[in-house]
Amino acid sequence: MATPLNRAAFNAWPIPARAGIGLRLPHHASVLADHHAADWLEVHPENYMSVDRVARELDIIRRDHALSLHAVGLSLGSADGVDNQHLDKLAGLILRYAPGLVSDHLSWSSIEGVHLPDLLPLPYTEEALNVVARNLDRAQTALKRPILLENPSSYFRLSLSSMTEAEFLGELVHRSGCAILLDINNIYVSARNHGIDPKASLRTYLRAVPASAIEEIHLAGHTVKQLEDGGDLRIDDHGSAVSADVWLLYETAIAAIGARPTLIEWDNDIPDLAVLQAEAAKAQAVMDHLWEEPRYALAG
Repeated sequence: MATPLNRAAFNAWPIPARAGIGLRLPHHASVLADHHAADWLEVHPENYMSVDRVARELDIIRRDHALSLHAVGLSLGSADGVDNQHLDKLAGLILRYAPGLVSDHLSWSSIEGVHLPDLLPLPYTEEALNVVARNLDRAQTALKRPILLENPSSYFRLSLSSMTEAEFLGELVHRSGCAILLDINNIYVSARNHGIDPKASLRTYLRAVPASAIEEIHLAGHTVKQLEDGGDLRIDDHGSAVSADVWLLYETAIAAIGARPTLIEWDNDIPDLAVLQAEAAKAQAVMDHLWEEPRYALAG
């Protein structure tokens, strides 16, 4: 088990166990005018590493909002290790903005210095586990704080895998001291793509990952593509409202583990800020309702 890391680093404004929204560049002006767009905001730090104007805007936004950094470029599954330059830039943003949470994905996106524009899947093997644990240790030591790791959406199974994704994440929590960002939409998308009952898949995650390690939840929309064989494929595209089935799965998760910081992600066909705020209000209503009722264990 890794040495516990500082979870109150840099006097960060803690992220409340309430609903927030993913801040995207088209909404900067609205949020600057609003002063309280949501109970907390999450941004992709890569958007603020090289454009000084938007970084200065985030300085102002940060005064009125708790902030989380959700990275896409650490490539924690890369056998090459974490890119030192990217890690240094992320560390600089953490010092600048003092985010309450920092996260990235269980994926890889670089090899031999070539960076790919996607979050690619890993085989869930002991070898891959060692690679991710080593990269997490390097990143968390450099950033002086734990990283939340997000479960990905998947569209096919890697035959090399010797454990489930949930088991892989649970073992990473044990070995590295990292936390988990549980993406409910990704659980639903992956389960449906693999012909698994989504609620059964959620039960698997909540058995393998300690509830105390789940420090954030993501909700997003997805697209259904019809295949030539008559089947369908669900694509995690973050381009629409959260589906009714994902809301039901979210209710099940909150009833089981209690309220968690919950983010509405919307990255494509970005609507007006008010649409995201309405989605966040739905998530908050779920937490407000279920938090007052006894939690129950997931059966089966």
